[in-house]
Amino acid sequence: MDTYRRDGLTFDVRDGGPPDGDTVVLLHGFPQDSTSWDGVAPALHARGLRTLAPDQRGYSPGARPRGRAAYRMRELVDDVVAMLDTAGLERAHVVGHDWGAAVGWALAAGRPDRTRSLTAISVPHPAAMARAMVRSTQALRSWYMGLYQLPALPERLLLGGGGAGLRRGLVRSGLPAADADRYVARVREPGALTAALNWYRGMPWSAGEPVGRVRVPTLMVWSTGDAFLGRAAVEDTARFVEGPYRLEVLEALPHWIPEVAPDRVAELVSAHVRTT
Repeated sequence: MDTYRRDGLTFDVRDGGPPDGDTVVLLHGFPQDSTSWDGVAPALHARGLRTLAPDQRGYSPGARPRGRAAYRMRELVDDVVAMLDTAGLERAHVVGHDWGAAVGWALAAGRPDRTRSLTAISVPHPAAMARAMVRSTQALRSWYMGLYQLPALPERLLLGGGGAGLRRGLVRSGLPAADADRYVARVREPGALTAALNWYRGMPWSAGEPVGRVRVPTLMVWSTGDAFLGRAAVEDTARFVEGPYRLEVLEALPHWIPEVAPDRVAELVSAHVRTT
């Protein structure tokens, strides 16, 4: 499967591995795309797993609707469900990083009938994140979320100088330069950065759709070197998971765990899938 459609939008998908293997859905974050899993997917294939890695809403050229409300969490979750429907899959293991983890939490909580297991990388449960915003330094770490609510200005700041501002911030936060160059080139496509930022701008529309408790087997992966996500929300996440749960803490890695530690991610995901 190379593409699938939902509500007139066309999503690009990387479908790899043995067709009869258990399916693992790989959901990327901002400002990444499905290539963020390029180091992880082959290792999962070697372990007998099939992977589906979509370029999500706003990142696929054929799926960039206008308007912030089009990027509310309900739409992002339904995009993944539509992919499973197109692939003929009742359920799948779900792995998400950054915003992809946020979608994974919402999918696992709201559609456990479609989720065999969840691996959330870097981003904790949304309710734990909200608590940490007022009980820790998380609000300081997340200052950019407020900036991204503004119209036009974030695009000018990030794309100025051919995307130099965005590239500089990504590299400073620990993303390898080659990956930063690839992601910057992608979001320089017409309308691409605005569509990606609309994930943040759609947050007010998602506020009325709280993510509930998760009852599927869940693995949370976080690193002490993450500049964007602090320990408080990560440790608080356990209270919002009622199914089997494990926290894996990696030492001193940056936020970009799939790019900088793909073998470790594949090892953790495959072990989690085997025990589910």
